[in-house]
Amino acid sequence: MTKTLYAEFTVKEGSENRVAEMMTELAGHVRQEPGNVTFLPYTRETNQREYFVFEVYRDEEAFQEHITAEYGRKFNAELAEHIEGDGSVLTWLNAVS
Repeated sequence: MTKTLYAEFTVKEGSENRVAEMMTELAGHVRQEPGNVTFLPYTRETNQREYFVFEVYRDEEAFQEHITAEYGRKFNAELAEHIEGDGSVLTWLNAVS
């Protein structure tokens, strides 16, 4: 069964360009993971500081490989400096059909 999630976070004012660069680099890495099905980062049309990331992994094992990747750890460590709140809000999803 696939592992699907939706992540949300808001970037601090002044960090928009750096986070966009970071997200572009991260997307390149994640999309090359053998177990990644989809990795789609978006910003809200009316507020470019609000990020929404839709992620699908082949299964739990693929997701575990994703979250233990060194580039992901580095991304999350730096991202913490650039976002409001304590971190991304994750919503776990199940397919309806």
